[in-house]
Amino acid sequence: MQQHDIDWDLPAPFTIEIAVRPDDTDRLGHANNVVYVRWLEDVSWAHIESLGMTWELHEKTGKAMAITRTEIDYLASANAGDQLVLGTWLTDYDGRFRSARQFQLVRPSDGKTLVRAVSTHACVDLKSQRPARAPKEFAEILGSAVVAGGKGL
Repeated sequence: MQQHDIDWDLPAPFTIEIAVRPDDTDRLGHANNVVYVRWLEDVSWAHIESLGMTWELHEKTGKAMAITRTEIDYLASANAGDQLVLGTWLTDYDGRFRSARQFQLVRPSDGKTLVRAVSTHACVDLKSQRPARAPKEFAEILGSAVVAGGKGL
């Protein structure tokens, strides 16, 4: 399998590799739209944990960033057996409550971008599930990880 250089939308993405399994596919034979959402969540958690925003920190502060919106553009289908790379970037943080994240799913064998997505998040209190100001730990981590030039809030 020939590997093409990946033409990322933004520099230096955080990435995970994905192998499309037969049970990821739907009746049409390609990855089901629900599976893409799971992959977006997987890379988001892996990214923030790599930055130090671990589940232990969420429990300690009593806060979490909850998804408020996800917008997905399905550009080409992924099929069982495909090897993919999913990249993500934090693209905005308002310093208080809200953040934005951008995604790009690529099939390196042909260099095709299969999906582009954007999600927005709001800080919530874990107990009440109500909006809450982000703790300073989140603000420091999110603020320092924002990549310029992406889609914002």
